[in-house]
Amino acid sequence: MNRTELEALIRNSYKTDADHPWLKSPNYSVFRHGDNKKWFALIMEITADKLGLKGTAAIDVVNFKCDSMLIGSFLATPGIFPAYHMSKAHWITVALDGSVSDDTIRALLDMSYESTSSKIR
Repeated sequence: MNRTELEALIRNSYKTDADHPWLKSPNYSVFRHGDNKKWFALIMEITADKLGLKGTAAIDVVNFKCDSMLIGSFLATPGIFPAYHMSKAHWITVALDGSVSDDTIRALLDMSYESTSSKIR
């Protein structure tokens, strides 16, 4: 799944549009819940070396909130990395270069959305 496909999936599934909060990084897209404004996805373009990969080519990635008990297992998957610029205890970074299956990305998106939603009391 690439960036365009993921953004379309988020818009269609969760009825939310991207927010672009940083003037210096207009291609960073934040997706938030409508009610509590919590982030559930952050799509960015960063250089490969920021993830410990070789080179400085720009790649699209997405950060998802993840159950801390599952992070270790996901990090064993090619294309999934410790969170870039977020809490590594609760977030992961996923490359949007085809290295991670669409089904895995969908599952991670759903998990992130659910874990950041308002809790019914």
